[in-house]
Amino acid sequence: MNIRILSLAICLIPGLTSCTTPSTHEKSTSVKAAWQPDLGNGFYKNAIIHADYSDPDAIRVDDMFYMTSSSFNSAPGLPLLQSKDMVNWELVGHALPQQVPLDVFAKPQHGKGVWAPCLRYHDGKFWIFYPDPDFGIYVMTAEKFTGPWSAPHLLLAGKGIIDPTPLWDDDGKAYLLHAWAKSRAGINNMLTLRKMSPDARTMLDDKAKVVIDGNKIANYKTLEGPKFYKHNGYYYVFAPAGGVETGWQSVFRSKTIEGPYEDKIVMEQGKSPTNGPHQGAWVRAQDGSDWFFHFQDKRAYGRIVHLQPMHWLNDWPVIGEDKTNSGTGEPVTEHKKPIAGRFAIKNPATTDEFSSPKLGYQWQWNANWKADWYSLSAQKGKLRLFAVKDDSYQKTGNLWDTPSLLLQKLPAENFVVTTQLDTSHLQSGDSAGLIMYGFDYQWLGIKATATGQQLVLVRCEKAEANCKEQTLASLPLSQQQLSLQMNVSAGGKTQFAYSLDNKNFTAIGDLFTAAMGRWVGAQMGVFSLGENGKSFVDLDYFRVTPE
Repeated sequence: MNIRILSLAICLIPGLTSCTTPSTHEKSTSVKAAWQPDLGNGFYKNAIIHADYSDPDAIRVDDMFYMTSSSFNSAPGLPLLQSKDMVNWELVGHALPQQVPLDVFAKPQHGKGVWAPCLRYHDGKFWIFYPDPDFGIYVMTAEKFTGPWSAPHLLLAGKGIIDPTPLWDDDGKAYLLHAWAKSRAGINNMLTLRKMSPDARTMLDDKAKVVIDGNKIANYKTLEGPKFYKHNGYYYVFAPAGGVETGWQSVFRSKTIEGPYEDKIVMEQGKSPTNGPHQGAWVRAQDGSDWFFHFQDKRAYGRIVHLQPMHWLNDWPVIGEDKTNSGTGEPVTEHKKPIAGRFAIKNPATTDEFSSPKLGYQWQWNANWKADWYSLSAQKGKLRLFAVKDDSYQKTGNLWDTPSLLLQKLPAENFVVTTQLDTSHLQSGDSAGLIMYGFDYQWLGIKATATGQQLVLVRCEKAEANCKEQTLASLPLSQQQLSLQMNVSAGGKTQFAYSLDNKNFTAIGDLFTAAMGRWVGAQMGVFSLGENGKSFVDLDYFRVTPE
């Protein structure tokens, strides 16, 4: 045993009151991103965002590209991303600070909340139409993309009304097209058109017409996620079908808004490695070239974002590379960048040094959040997580319905997460840790007892089915400064480790396979739970680096 490992082992001896180890920690000013799509040679690789920005919609306004996506039960919701070149994306905020109705989303509503949104720029402002499958279609607007955004306005109430897309026609009339969720409405695989006031405050009549019925098209199922456009004398509806993991991208066109619509499959997997390539947005660059954003369902990694070239053939779009000259493309893995020139390398944030008075935009809570759950001012440069009392955890013995989990998306296939904790203010009955969260979850952290603190590795399988946490490993601790780590490799294989000198990490437990959640990928993050909400743990940083 070398000296460093020996000192670590001594620190774990029960009853030892102190342990001095060299401190090498300094605040990082720059951390390399775990995923980099810009290849630096004028080309990019897919995915352009290897993170769970599900059901992306994107637009261009002048020389800037904008994107939002689904956020389901997480708060804040409706992430806001922008880019100068469609490849280097920066997360700049969220449109929805808390989900409505506030009381409903005070508790985690897994798989509910914000489904596929639609982003538009019209009449000098930004618009987001988003569906809640249990309440209806909401509309929000903003003069600036970064906000402030208006409070959600319930435009169309009803269950199972999803995936809205507006169209303001040349004659000043406005329309709303949407899909259906069978789980709530009892119907799906069809798209319904309604008339809407141009200010999107009211629906103009009760008449709703099914203009595209997937049940009448051979081999179609789960037609959903439409995006409505008008181009070159046609009304176009871009809509995926076939399911998120196995489906394709279709386009429908008609000379009249109510149809009848012709259909064509314009992108499918083919021989590419990209499964289920569909649901996204058509964007035209400044030079007139056309591009299509879509997602790929990658299970534990969520629905990651791809960018495809697009061209027109006989007034039909062709997305990706048309290897068979059939008018149906398949996804590319690399391609020339849409916008020539050199642009700053940017990625949605992951690392947080907690040196700002606000949490990084990458963080989302497991439900509507409360300001007294955390502090960034109690100790400068640290995140203080208070040991929040959670009746659900005390009752069920698992974290599935715990609101105060602070989480973010997985940013790459391979990466390392490291965080440093000061646990000296935890009290008996408190716990805090680093977690990989989904239908199955595992965390490494501290449980404080009347006789001292324990380093514990805890797993819960089938959390949605009320699994009970199982302690896989437990070690007594006297030192209250420690670092925790997750090493994630292909397939979400996760190895937890710990260190008492922030240099030498010791693996603990076997590999854990990260699991997706309800319509989302796995999430990683931190938490602190307790009896009174006054004790706390301080985190020095949350650092995400390449493997």
